[in-house]
Amino acid sequence: MTPTAPGNGTTRQRLVVALGGNALLRRGEPLTADIQREHAAAAMTAVAELAQTYDVVLTHGNGPQVGLLALQALAYPDVPPYPLDVLGAESEGMIGYVLEQELQNRLPGRSAVTVLTQVVVDADDPAFRTPTKPIGPVYTEEQARILERERGWVIAPDGDHFRRVVASPEPLRIVEISAIRMLVDAGAIVVCTGGGGIPVTMNGAGTLRGVEAVIDKDLAGELLARSLDADVLLMLTDVDAVMRDWGTQEARPIRRTTAAELRGMRFANGSMGPKVAAACRFVEATGGTAAIGSLDDATRIVTGAAGTLVAPAGPGRHA
Repeated sequence: MTPTAPGNGTTRQRLVVALGGNALLRRGEPLTADIQREHAAAAMTAVAELAQTYDVVLTHGNGPQVGLLALQALAYPDVPPYPLDVLGAESEGMIGYVLEQELQNRLPGRSAVTVLTQVVVDADDPAFRTPTKPIGPVYTEEQARILERERGWVIAPDGDHFRRVVASPEPLRIVEISAIRMLVDAGAIVVCTGGGGIPVTMNGAGTLRGVEAVIDKDLAGELLARSLDADVLLMLTDVDAVMRDWGTQEARPIRRTTAAELRGMRFANGSMGPKVAAACRFVEATGGTAAIGSLDDATRIVTGAAGTLVAPAGPGRHA
């Protein structure tokens, strides 16, 4: 059931907000706690404003943070480096703590709760054979090739730089979804599925085991929104809208569209591609609305005054 708005008895729409990496760290910035805290404070100001009207569930990226934790682990050679699932859990706790605290500072009296979230993937997913997910800081090509040789990393171009890439399997099921739903139904703002969640496999007996991977946060956010029967999936990033003919002189924003129209276009795999794919999946599966745009325009995007709205082609919940 969807909770009612405090004090007025009206039903609130359920909104899953997926924060891009720019919510805590912008490209090229030092990975310091102070800088991330500063960005988190600004991001939570926008989320707190949304929480006045909507029933908000919050998820976030963790690429720079999990990459930093991996580098720090390598600095202590007396024990083997911790695997990516453990580092993902560490980053969920670290980022969740900051976001939760900044939310509570802006919404006194409201409960904000971070849930470490395991997400089941298929052990035979072909993504394990072809790593594509960038994590950690950017490097020059010379630095990247040295790290590739010394540490056995898979390295790939990322814009004008290079980054480490790891496996990014398809998210199938959220282990803690019942607990998340109970918290949301009770009126809490839940921070969960951070960084795409902690990747785990499950055998026939139901035994869980972590795996070396980082799940795409946008696809995991779509799974979260669908699993919670959310009305809107809002993906906030560092661009104003999905652009038609991106990278050309004819580039222009797409303000309102359908999943069918978007599926007929091509978008970069490492940036807008996963967001568009997640938006299309959510709209097609639920009849709800997906939206993509800049963190600075969060409240305006939901109303259609900014960003890109992806709505059902025919009659839907929020056409």
